[in-house]
Amino acid sequence: MREIDFGQSLTALAPLAGFTDLPFRTICKRFGVDLTFSEMISANALAYDSKKTFHMLKKAPEEDTYIVQIAGSDIKNIIKAIQILNDIDGITGIDLNCGCPVPKIVAQDAGSSLLRDLTHLAKIVETIKKYSAKRYTSVKTRIGFDEKTPEVIAKTIEAAGADFVSIHGRTRSGGYKAEVDYEAIKIAKEAVKIPVFANGDITTYENARKVQEFTKCEGVMIGRGAVGNPWIFHCLKHNIAQVSKEKIREIVLEHFDLMMDFYGDIGVNIFRKHLHAYSKSFPNATAFRYLINQIESTDRVKEEIERFFR
Repeated sequence: MREIDFGQSLTALAPLAGFTDLPFRTICKRFGVDLTFSEMISANALAYDSKKTFHMLKKAPEEDTYIVQIAGSDIKNIIKAIQILNDIDGITGIDLNCGCPVPKIVAQDAGSSLLRDLTHLAKIVETIKKYSAKRYTSVKTRIGFDEKTPEVIAKTIEAAGADFVSIHGRTRSGGYKAEVDYEAIKIAKEAVKIPVFANGDITTYENARKVQEFTKCEGVMIGRGAVGNPWIFHCLKHNIAQVSKEKIREIVLEHFDLMMDFYGDIGVNIFRKHLHAYSKSFPNATAFRYLINQIESTDRVKEEIERFFR
């Protein structure tokens, strides 16, 4: 297990339900990302031995800094979940989700709902720190539920014992459409001594560099900005603004092969959403998407990928 070097400019792949599965994390890792996080895992589901949840926990050999993110509010189930994770090798740390705005999660007093009760949030972080056998305890949060209180939230998380924090620059009520407040992230960064990752609407090499320079964070965390664009990590690693068509084709084909290995025959259907995203900025994307949606053959899909991204 590799220690995280917070002294360098780091990149992290944010947890993203339905996208940051093992194949996508692998492709991002191979092409430059430093830290990978699992999809959000329900502590309740893990505590009650969900087979689907255990499948989601699988990691790739390349993931030398792999952190599992859990969501929950019930302390007893969180302890059970941690004890299960303790017995799984290859996990570098446990991250607490305090940012998910989805109503179903908020209704369970989890995700961003924890920002309404910072005392309970702190208790959960302290519990993870106490019971976890993993190297790192971290938190992914927003800058508030309705009101922006980035400094108070960051200090609470630090005092509870977290080793680092990732901050999405929107409130829960801001969803994913409000403008990201990088100033609020900067305020949080200046309020604590633990490392901070800036998160929210980071979609280009130029934007990532500007955000990190402005906030002075130890790194940037990219989620939706990496979907259809995992080469952003390659760009950041090699300090280049864009990649060649050849590199894009290489990444897309490698991702496709990983999907087929992980999911079997249903991988073709699951990969369509990625192909829709990959093709977005290319000419004739609409026709390509229509064609891909009609094809079931693995070999035929691969041929069309090679042809389209040529």
